[in-house]
Amino acid sequence: MKLKSLVFSISAFLLSGCGLATEQQKYNADVIINNGQILTVNSAMQVIDDGVVVIKNDEILAVGTVELLNQYQAPKMIDAKDGIVIPGMINAHNHLPMIAFRGLGEEGISNRLFAYFFPLESEKLSRELIYNATKLGSIDLAQSGVTTYADMYYHMDEMAKATKEVGLRAVLGETVIKFPVVDAKQPYGGIEYAKGFIEEYQNDPLITPAYAPHAVYTVSKEKLQEINQLSKEADVPVLIHVAEFQNEETRIKDPTKATSPVEYLDEIGVLDERVVIAHGIHLSERDQILLKEADVGISYNPMANAKGATGIAPAWDMYRADMRIGLGTDGPMSSNQVDLWRTLSYAANMQRLKHSDRTIMIPEQVIEMATIGGAKALHMEEKIGSLEVGKKADIIIVETQSANMMPNYDPYATLVYQANPSNVDTTIVNGKVIMENRKMLTVTLDDIRGSVDQFESDIAAFAKELSKKAIKSKSLMD
Repeated sequence: MKLKSLVFSISAFLLSGCGLATEQQKYNADVIINNGQILTVNSAMQVIDDGVVVIKNDEILAVGTVELLNQYQAPKMIDAKDGIVIPGMINAHNHLPMIAFRGLGEEGISNRLFAYFFPLESEKLSRELIYNATKLGSIDLAQSGVTTYADMYYHMDEMAKATKEVGLRAVLGETVIKFPVVDAKQPYGGIEYAKGFIEEYQNDPLITPAYAPHAVYTVSKEKLQEINQLSKEADVPVLIHVAEFQNEETRIKDPTKATSPVEYLDEIGVLDERVVIAHGIHLSERDQILLKEADVGISYNPMANAKGATGIAPAWDMYRADMRIGLGTDGPMSSNQVDLWRTLSYAANMQRLKHSDRTIMIPEQVIEMATIGGAKALHMEEKIGSLEVGKKADIIIVETQSANMMPNYDPYATLVYQANPSNVDTTIVNGKVIMENRKMLTVTLDDIRGSVDQFESDIAAFAKELSKKAIKSKSLMD
């Protein structure tokens, strides 16, 4: 037998699972999506009209034209007629359990983080709340087409449990901070908590465990260096807030020669390829060079930054420099959203406003940032972020027959400027269909509605008193 024929026969055997295949036989797959407009977001940004995606186990087996239907068969066929098929979107920065507090503290409180967020968390957070809020948030994400999210919070084992029940992929960083919190009664207790969490989820197919030092001004130099060493030993990411606020360097207690938070991280030896920074608003050209040289990931959170009046990040400059930049929402108290749809238009329009140039950040680039860009920011581009053979089957189908989606001349523009979460028809993560025809197949809102009603009732009275105190304090200062 010639070598070429031998290779073909072996490939057919492996793909079909039923012995040597003839040219007339079809290879077995698990799910086939057909008849959709496929945005692959590969390096060529290839678009395939009436395209086909073939899924086997948790991976993409083939992507191409309708001819693939002559080669593959599957028990599950999904007709994506009039739909746009894209990689699942990636929310590169969140605090998902804060969805329990969504809509609170909107009365014009100036220092929401210290006067409102931290007291609210100190009083009301618990394992049970974090689990139930994460489950609610994960359903919200799945229904809106986010298949992977990165998060910094507490009781990460509860978050992982809830996330996996819904079926999402996540990078979960246990928060490390210099004062006692809900899951660590001693300052910096999050380090030990993170060690146990990382050991438990090190090889999980959906959960990537991580360390999450809160910020350069809430974690000491010694602890940042310790976390850096631990992350090297475990080969896990480090998630951290950086350059979110002006003059952040003045909050750093450790004396150094650094003139910015990025320079500080570099100077103390913890800026490396495992780091993912959230925000990166106030970055100098020197900062951006350091971030690129260290191969750091960046989450651009334009909607939260605009709402918080913290500034406009130099996202366009970083994108043009081919840095690892994706999109995030920040927590549900910062943007009130966990999905990326409104963030897409913010991402483009804030940069156009910053540069006074309507020709930049075109829709194709925004979708790139929301998918493969997020994967690069999380250093996961070899696994997710585009529709390519061998990558994990994280895929969404967006319908185009609702009034807000018509006409659909340019699918990228349709997604960025017209679509909303309700247009997501199907969500697939790791090869598993978790929502189809807008119906959740793993868990439903009815499963947790009672728990949501309970924590909402419990939080409401305390939040009202907290608001009164914060507003009174602001009035006295004025």
